Amino acid sequence: MAHHLVTDDFKKRFAVFISYVAYAPIISIPAFAMINYFFLNFHDFILITTLCAIFAGILPVLLVFSWIEVKRHHGQKIDIDIPERKDRNYPLIIVILSYFIGAAILYSINAPSMTTVLMFSYFSNTLIIFFINLYWKISIHAMGVAGPTTVLIYTFGPIGALFAAIIPIVMWSRVYLKRHTVGQVITGALLGFILTILQIHFLIN
Repeated sequence: MAHHLVTDDFKKRFAVFISYVAYAPIISIPAFAMINYFFLNFHDFILITTLCAIFAGILPVLLVFSWIEVKRHHGQKIDIDIPERKDRNYPLIIVILSYFIGAAILYSINAPSMTTVLMFSYFSNTLIIFFINLYWKISIHAMGVAGPTTVLIYTFGPIGALFAAIIPIVMWSRVYLKRHTVGQVITGALLGFILTILQIHFLIN
């Protein structure tokens, strides 16, 4: 009995850890860093990667967490995961705007095309999530990992596919924590792959 409780506690802690690490804005930072390192010299790498980190990672996290704190201050009990579908609309709009501004800046300064496409895919994929979320709670975590994985595979080939190894773990964590159903995480991952592939095809090729 005690062993069973310890195992369950470990699984829950591990699932929570994976959910935090694979939070879409957080996972974007190493993805952008890898792409930029491949295409840029050191000086440009620092500049472009900093911009990517700000608009894809830091700003979305700070703004969403600030929104959560305001809600808590007004007496609303709200989890960092924002489990209620209707509560996700405003945070999604914040993140969409940050991604859009980031994509526009990267395009204007002639950042590597794959870097700009990845930022744009974060914008467009999240915009699609927003409209889906009006009716159904799709997994943002699964989609947020599948998108950059697609770009990394396109850029690095089989080596980039190593990034895909975390997708099943992320999907498991979201289902284990009862944040999503199996259908919601599978749909999120598939949409992340398909939408990003289409954007690479039309914007690069």
